[in-house]
Amino acid sequence: MNQPTEIRIPDLFKSGIIFWVIIAIAVILGLITSIYTVQAESQGVVLRFGKYLKTVEPGLRFKMPFGIERVYVLPVRRQLKQEYGFSTPGATNPNQFSDRRAREIEKSMMTGDLNAAMVEWIVQYRINDPKLYLFNVLDPEGTLRYISESVMRTVVGDRTVDEVITIGRQEIEEEARARLEDAVKKYELGIGIDQIQLQNVNPPPPVQASFNEVNQAQQERERMINEANGEYNKEIPRSRGVADQKIQAAEGYALKRVNEALGDVARFNYRFKEFQKAPEVTRTRLYLESMKEVLPQMGKKVILDQDASQVLPLLQLQADGKGELSR
Repeated sequence: MNQPTEIRIPDLFKSGIIFWVIIAIAVILGLITSIYTVQAESQGVVLRFGKYLKTVEPGLRFKMPFGIERVYVLPVRRQLKQEYGFSTPGATNPNQFSDRRAREIEKSMMTGDLNAAMVEWIVQYRINDPKLYLFNVLDPEGTLRYISESVMRTVVGDRTVDEVITIGRQEIEEEARARLEDAVKKYELGIGIDQIQLQNVNPPPPVQASFNEVNQAQQERERMINEANGEYNKEIPRSRGVADQKIQAAEGYALKRVNEALGDVARFNYRFKEFQKAPEVTRTRLYLESMKEVLPQMGKKVILDQDASQVLPLLQLQADGKGELSR
């Protein structure tokens, strides 16, 4: 018959070392669970037994261990974004975009003139109140998606398809941002809206080709108008310059003629006064001055008395350049 084996407690347990090992492990776990770090772009929300206690700034922090206090770190200084109607590959934020089916529904909208449009946009936001963000609404980012979609549909529904696709994009962005900011404050999501940007805004695929043709025609019209305005702005100033030049030349010529006429009158009056003083002397002087100007232009002339005869031997007649004798 087998003898029962005797179970003996090791000396380790008898000496109480295991107790100190447990104490050391508890202390190490306490230290590990009581130290945490808040990154530079974040804030930490501290809860004690699940109740909000305080909000702490970035740095190395301490809390009560073993789950007595818990910390939620939120990136309050980082700009976050949500995408509607499309998705950026490699996004790390699970709330940045929705699934494929939801994206198709998000971007399908109706304009105010009962036309369809495919609208894609981005909402850029920040967490400005961590306490409200964590405890006031169960899913603040999901709520933000629903509010943003509702606001965008309202704004797009107040405009025509041409305004949505072409000229009204900036007004839509500004109005949507203001409406979304008001709604976020009303729901107390703890979120601040920085910007709303429209991305691709297109008509539905079946009519996109026709719409593109219309856009090309409008752009061609605008181009031709701009070219015509350019030619107008080039020709009109040049024509005005030529006209001003001719007007100034005519005014200068008129001033010249007037001054010459006034000079002639003044000269005539002066001579007339001198003539009145001595008519015969003035008449003779004027005659001599005129002959002095006229006679050199007549060439060589021989003046003989009408009674003179046989004077040819007395004259030294020379042939001119044409071989004829001058007299």
